[in-house]
Amino acid sequence: MRKYETMYILRPDLEEEARTQLIERFSALIKDQGGEMGEVKEWGIRKMAYPIQDFKEGYYVLVYFSAGPEVVAELERVFKITDPVIRYMTIRQGE
Repeated sequence: MRKYETMYILRPDLEEEARTQLIERFSALIKDQGGEMGEVKEWGIRKMAYPIQDFKEGYYVLVYFSAGPEVVAELERVFKITDPVIRYMTIRQGE
């Protein structure tokens, strides 16, 4: 398994309960696909360098995990079809 880190930005107008459910859903997806969760850091609402989908702020979440490449592909597929996710990026950490 490889180590990855994913940062995703959620809409800032989400209620706390909905935001918490999304974060748990993404973590559960990684575990269900056979990945191992590391640390989840919620950075909170931060100003973005430029507007994305008319939002000037976003709720940032950083996730560290170990998994195979197929887990990353599935996670990114789910990010694409989840409306509250306005931006995401996954990178592979060095060995």
